[in-house]
Amino acid sequence: MTQPRHPADVLFEEGDVVPEIPVCDHYCGVEARMRKSLELQARMGPVFDVTLDGEDGAPVGGEVAHAQLIAELVVSPLNAHGRVGARVVPFDHPAFAPMLEALLPAAGARLAYLMIPKPRHIADLNAAVEAVDAVLQRAGITRAQHLPIHALVETHGALRDVWAMAAHPRIESLSFGLMDFVSAHRGAIPQTAMGAKSPGGQFDHPLVLRAKLEIAAACHAHGKVPSHCVVTEFKDKAALQEAAEKASRRLGYTRMWSIHPDQIEPIVDAFAPSVAEVDQAIAIIQAAQAADWAPIRHSHHGREQLHDRASFRYFWQVLQRAHRTSFNGGPQLPEEVRLAYFGAQ
Repeated sequence: MTQPRHPADVLFEEGDVVPEIPVCDHYCGVEARMRKSLELQARMGPVFDVTLDGEDGAPVGGEVAHAQLIAELVVSPLNAHGRVGARVVPFDHPAFAPMLEALLPAAGARLAYLMIPKPRHIADLNAAVEAVDAVLQRAGITRAQHLPIHALVETHGALRDVWAMAAHPRIESLSFGLMDFVSAHRGAIPQTAMGAKSPGGQFDHPLVLRAKLEIAAACHAHGKVPSHCVVTEFKDKAALQEAAEKASRRLGYTRMWSIHPDQIEPIVDAFAPSVAEVDQAIAIIQAAQAADWAPIRHSHHGREQLHDRASFRYFWQVLQRAHRTSFNGGPQLPEEVRLAYFGAQ
């Protein structure tokens, strides 16, 4: 008897697979906070990434020393799960090249990704990636896959070129830089648009909302991960939960920034599918697999529905999302389902 074919082998063409990275990206730059964040990740598991911040986290004039510290942390035992990235300064900053020289030869083989902030256009991104690869090559660092690049869309030019940026073969994820984007409008967008609360917040202002939607659309068109911006009201869990749910359910984001440890759990919970969604996805995927991925009928809330590979792909992605968010209070997949589809991870 032949083994049933795995969803990942049947439902997607080569090149259609989106990177499976954690739904939460936690930023920290002060040494004590970087160490505490890595310790928290080691305890909780790779349900969130840790980005060690060499841009806003570095003292002015001390960027290279900060990059050396980041490299030491990346290669240390504190990086228990291999899900630690780093943010450097913008490409046009005088410290960009020296930071790469301090960071990549020492830690390039262990970095999960490198974040490039404030590209002004696609040419900046191209040049930054070329500089990264040149340093890695000189250091003799070879990887089965090139170091994934993340970039921040926070300038007018980057938003104009966002589709070209999302199409870049080295880009894994694009993030929206809310604060710099609002500031770039020279007061034309009010300060309230930096906040999460309605009315007048970041989910209401047309220019901010347009930018968010354009980034999400470009990423999904090119199989990349759109990452939602920060919520600065880190003590207001209700505002954070609402923002994370809007980002996930209404705007199509599959990842979100955290800037305080208290934000990690609400973000993961908001991006996790509900128990009912997981149960429905399990039933449909198992029935589809039993039918060797031919169309099936499935009854949901007393209504019979037809499903084929288009909807099978959706429900498989629900299970993938449940798996990525199950370390920290998200819907736990039944053990037999987890083993059948995701192995002993």
